[in-house]
Amino acid sequence: MRRIASVLFRSFLQGLLLISPIVITAYLLYVIFDSVDGLVPSRAIPRGLGFPLIIAAITAIGYLGTRFFLGRWLFDAFEFLMSHTPGVKFIYSSIRDVVSSFVGDKKRFNKPVWVRVNTTPEVWRIGFLTQKDMEPLGMPGKVAVYMPHAYAISGWVIVVDRNDTKRVTEMNAGEAMKFAVSGGVTTVEESDHEKKD
Repeated sequence: MRRIASVLFRSFLQGLLLISPIVITAYLLYVIFDSVDGLVPSRAIPRGLGFPLIIAAITAIGYLGTRFFLGRWLFDAFEFLMSHTPGVKFIYSSIRDVVSSFVGDKKRFNKPVWVRVNTTPEVWRIGFLTQKDMEPLGMPGKVAVYMPHAYAISGWVIVVDRNDTKRVTEMNAGEAMKFAVSGGVTTVEESDHEKKD
């Protein structure tokens, strides 16, 4: 009887391991879809069409804002207004900088580095170089590195000696972020060179 219970319990855990990522991913996608869809009043359009409508509107704004002079001018004027309005400029510029760090042409988390955080014993952490020269802030020879937290969207910035960092060459920026956020348990893909050997 104990053996049957043990097999059933192990099977339950295996089932949980297999189904949890699927269920959680599906639930998060549903929550995102439902939240975005709910931004459009259901009186205006049928439920379920709000999400594709908002995605289409954002895409159109992005296209018009980068492809046409008038659109670019309007967005530049709006950005100037937001960046120079007291009280608003701090919130706006902070959000703009954070968003542009992850997406767009000016991604800032695109230089993964290993950082030596301890010498005895030697301990390295993965991070992203955000300032390659801290001399303007009175710290010559130092660099700023963003260190993401595992299983979170938060992190912190540390300032370390340039000699205590080395460039990550085995992973691209996306793989490095995935490695850091997953706590190092994500699968690191083999490089093309390793696959050929």
